[in-house]
Amino acid sequence: MALPTAGTGAEQDQFWPLPKFYFSVDIGDMTDLPFQEVSGLEVETEMIEYRHGNSPNHSKIKMPGLLKYSDITLKKGVFANDNQFYEWMSKISLNTYERLTVVIRLLDETATPRMTWTLTNAFPLKVTPTDLNSQSSEAAIETLVLAHEGLVAEVA
Repeated sequence: MALPTAGTGAEQDQFWPLPKFYFSVDIGDMTDLPFQEVSGLEVETEMIEYRHGNSPNHSKIKMPGLLKYSDITLKKGVFANDNQFYEWMSKISLNTYERLTVVIRLLDETATPRMTWTLTNAFPLKVTPTDLNSQSSEAAIETLVLAHEGLVAEVA
């Protein structure tokens, strides 16, 4: 990586990390949903240990196995007449639900996507309503947890 050089801020933009507070989320046909927080964009490889019978070493070799994706947690404010996640969840009990594509974009100051994560075949695992507290003045926040079958990360 090159070292920062003197000059204007525009010339040094490549040396500053992107802020994490400016992002957009699309779930199926619902675009630019107002989420407060997204977490769980993790991919891991399972490890396989193997030793063949005529190996002169008395240890196993380690190889990469299948990919494993963690569940995605999305948090957003509760709004009047907004029940779409509960409706999506209720379709599971009726076995009429759809698996949707979820697109999460990290944006720069001009609203240009700089990093994009695409989740395939996502469906809701859990919807958690806000906690209720008569002595609090915080906004009501609900949580949606999604399972998915694949995550592709792209840099713009």
